[in-house]
Amino acid sequence: MKTYLDCFVCLFRQSLEAARFSDADEEGQKQVLFTALEVLKNMDPTSTPPQLTSRIHQTVREVTGITDPYQVLKEKSTQEALSLYPRLKQLVRKADDPLTTAIKLAIAGNIIDYGRPDEIDLVEIIEQSAQQSLAINHLPELIGRLKSVPWVLYLADNAGETVFDRVLIEELSPLPVKYVVKGGASLNDATRKDALEAGISEVAEIVDTGYAAAGIIPECSSPEFLGLLENAPLIIAKGQGNYESLSEYDDGRLFFLLQAKCEILSRDIGVPIKSWIVKQGAPAS
Repeated sequence: MKTYLDCFVCLFRQSLEAARFSDADEEGQKQVLFTALEVLKNMDPTSTPPQLTSRIHQTVREVTGITDPYQVLKEKSTQEALSLYPRLKQLVRKADDPLTTAIKLAIAGNIIDYGRPDEIDLVEIIEQSAQQSLAINHLPELIGRLKSVPWVLYLADNAGETVFDRVLIEELSPLPVKYVVKGGASLNDATRKDALEAGISEVAEIVDTGYAAAGIIPECSSPEFLGLLENAPLIIAKGQGNYESLSEYDDGRLFFLLQAKCEILSRDIGVPIKSWIVKQGAPAS
């Protein structure tokens, strides 16, 4: 997805938020904001939002000396999600279609995002997930592919959401899953530490992208991750950052699971805001 002018407002807000989470003084906050302005002013017009986000948050780390401004919030969201884990498992166990329910719960968990400013009622979203319609519904295609592939590459999004991913991965068993987290802290995106706290290592092999940035940035990625991305028979990409990174790829192996949490993405993908989406990447012609 391209970077729209409307994205600038969100990126600028995030830079100030991260500086404050790092306990930067007013001068440090100004330095972060001025640097963010320079990044946005000089941006390559082909840059995706995650590419710009990575540059801005690198500045936050350099100015403040804090590698993970969102650490406390991520730990809190993981613990809150783990407290809901028994309820998530119960919903799947009692469902007429456990796999579909687990997929919808994984999408429900995508609402956990400290990169957006509004409050959420996660319990209410969970309880309503089974009845939630999909604005883009390639769920049958996804389920069909899951029945025929030897393993799955699962691109994680946010900490806390990892617990919801765990429920889906458990439902995919015994299908092997490689679970991809970020190689370092950026926003509230899941790192290896966050995945371990969510119990992902009990159900999947954890690998990382090789860099500290939201979304997928091929030029920053480790050779190991790029090899997995190229050779995976099926890729589940969770959340907005992964959609922003990979939406232009014509690849039928890709399935995006997300909620349209901002107006810009909603317009780009062509659905109303707050829509739930299971979208297959278009196969190359």
